[in-house]
Amino acid sequence: MRFSAALLALLLAVGLGATPPSAQTQNDPAAEAEAAAQLLQDATRALDAAKDARDRVKALTQTVQAYEVGLQAMRVGLRRAAIRQQALERELAASETEIAQLLGVLQSMSRTPTPVTLLHPTGPLGTARSGMILADVTPALHEKVRALRVKLDDLAVLHALQQSAADRLQDGLRGAQAARTALSQAIADRTDLPRRFTEDPVKTALLIASTESLDGFASGLSQIAVDEDAAPLPGIEASKGTLPLPVQGRLLRRAGEADAAGITRPGILIATPPRAVVTTPAAATLRFRGPLLDYGTVAILEPQSGILLVFAGMEVVYGDIGQVLPKGSPVGLMGGIDPGDDGIVPARLQDAGSDWTETLYIEIRQDNTPVDPALWFRTDKDD
Repeated sequence: MRFSAALLALLLAVGLGATPPSAQTQNDPAAEAEAAAQLLQDATRALDAAKDARDRVKALTQTVQAYEVGLQAMRVGLRRAAIRQQALERELAASETEIAQLLGVLQSMSRTPTPVTLLHPTGPLGTARSGMILADVTPALHEKVRALRVKLDDLAVLHALQQSAADRLQDGLRGAQAARTALSQAIADRTDLPRRFTEDPVKTALLIASTESLDGFASGLSQIAVDEDAAPLPGIEASKGTLPLPVQGRLLRRAGEADAAGITRPGILIATPPRAVVTTPAAATLRFRGPLLDYGTVAILEPQSGILLVFAGMEVVYGDIGQVLPKGSPVGLMGGIDPGDDGIVPARLQDAGSDWTETLYIEIRQDNTPVDPALWFRTDKDD
């Protein structure tokens, strides 16, 4: 992954080098870039070894996720480099008068013949005194010159690295888009997933038309199944509290917290980057996919009897109703501006929240009663 290498160089230049593996966090873009590079290498090997569509889907999902992590880390690195560059430019601008005076003194000294600088009009005593003063001043002048040279060098390095990183970011954007396209095609080619039941489209349409709430829809989901296989899935009870979030993102709103309009919902809201891939946290049956009420495009998964995972807010949903999706399988893609077409916003004009423009709503229902998703998912890293 060339753009992750460019990021590491960029971070080192601004004094934000990589931390040891034990200290890797979401706030460490250098560590994330290294992790993304490793993910991409692993995904490439898995893609080369893929024997069927299911293997390709798994490898391409990992590829997309690697690009997502790497691109986010690079954006953070570019932003931090731009902030450092602005700080250096402000420092130099603030000391512009002092720098001009310093340069004038140095130029004057350089033009004065050495024998003249050793003489003083008041005689030997004045010459001795001036020599002592010059001995004290010269190191300070040299230190100011050295500090100025370091700052100017830093500016030149930052400028060059930002340009290189921006080029690699563009490469990464194109690579991520190509990986998403390949993923969609691999999912379309995948035909070997087990199916627990067959959807009845008429019953589904009637249920949607007669439903006024998610409660009513969830309770009627069993009505749309035909020839349902009663064989249970492994379930997720043992994974309670440790399930990974289905998408790269940050916790935006907890269960029961009111939004800007004062509306509260029993689920959590995750802020995500545009076009982020949403995956299954565990093997689950796809019970429903499509627009629903005011939730937008919804996917409802059943990892075990009596438990439903509701994901709402995606632009694209993958899979057919009744299929059993493996753990880590893509459920869909978030919406937003296509990263392949939106270009690069200059890092100095970005703010910390500009990368997380989409929102995924997650609700968990147990025996048709909403429960706090924070009890099931690992959300501590997004606080």
